[in-house]
Amino acid sequence: MDIADLKRQVIEACKEIGIDKIGFTTAEPFEYMEKPLQEQHAKGHTTGFEHRVLKERIYPDLIFDQPKSILSICLAYPSKPLEKAERVKGERRGSFARASWGVDYHDILRDKMDQLVSFMQEKVPSARFKPMVDTGELIDTVVAQRAGVGFIGRHGLLITEEFGSYVYLGEIVTDIYFEPDEPGEFGCGECTRCVTSCPTGAILGNGELNPILCLSFQTQTKGSMPEEFRSKIGHVIYGCDICQQACPYNRGKNFHLHPEMEPEPDRETPLLQPFLTISNREFKERYGVLAGSWRGKKPLQRNAIIALANYRDRTAIPELLKVMEKDPRPMIRGTAGWAIGEIMRQINPELLGFFRERIDVEEDLEAKAEMEMALEKLEQL
Repeated sequence: MDIADLKRQVIEACKEIGIDKIGFTTAEPFEYMEKPLQEQHAKGHTTGFEHRVLKERIYPDLIFDQPKSILSICLAYPSKPLEKAERVKGERRGSFARASWGVDYHDILRDKMDQLVSFMQEKVPSARFKPMVDTGELIDTVVAQRAGVGFIGRHGLLITEEFGSYVYLGEIVTDIYFEPDEPGEFGCGECTRCVTSCPTGAILGNGELNPILCLSFQTQTKGSMPEEFRSKIGHVIYGCDICQQACPYNRGKNFHLHPEMEPEPDRETPLLQPFLTISNREFKERYGVLAGSWRGKKPLQRNAIIALANYRDRTAIPELLKVMEKDPRPMIRGTAGWAIGEIMRQINPELLGFFRERIDVEEDLEAKAEMEMALEKLEQL
């Protein structure tokens, strides 16, 4: 089959499948990334979520026998909901970042890529394919930039001309040769809005991120959140959109091309107090479909407690006291104690007595320390 004709057919198939943009690049190594990745690792700018074998992130021939091309695809996701949850005075809501709206994007991308692979397999039955989302070996943004889908911005995210940075990325390695597209060219110019907007200084401005400082990463950790980040997450219980909201390329970008990506108002902006005591079954049934559920409910409940503290929601005190007394998880108990210390503005002798009692029986040292700091703050009211 004529290579150029096959490429045109693949592009047309993407429109039918619902792939919003596709780019083609060679399967040559990404050698220029080896030194930066080594430096990032040496500086501790890693999360532990990355693929562990560095060379497999750079050399496609280590993960695929005789690769010839890589196809980079992107799907645009909405930046504003079609509907908003009902606002009731006194009821505080948290929120999931945009990249966790709707059905888990990993599942959506895999389905789209499987359809595209099936199409190409029909055209070239002998061909081989390896699709992957961001849990694969290759670096999505690096592949996408070389394939001409967009360019990597100062914040390290891919920016497309059509959809801004509100896109999900995936790639397909194959032994079919496709004519490569021109790589994307850096388009941020002198703009540093994402850098200056980041409340923790996580964005270094050269496309590199210190992920440990990133609020998105902090909302996904399993232990206690360091206190320096707690006030900065605001009311978000998963992810962070601040740098994307600051980016001029995202101004006016809001695409509703995939119904499965649409948020449900009461799910993606949940009421915080009921969220603290949701059962495992309820959590799985209601939130299991979201990308933001992958770490389980505990980190999200911790974040919900922090969000209530950031609201200074005094109506949450009774619920937080129950959590502090009865929750079986030390990290949750300790965070609840901290939150009460943040919310209270008047001295309450009964509350002080409760804290002293809980500190006496608390066996977990980290939870006890959180409660002791909160008690010290309460005693100074």
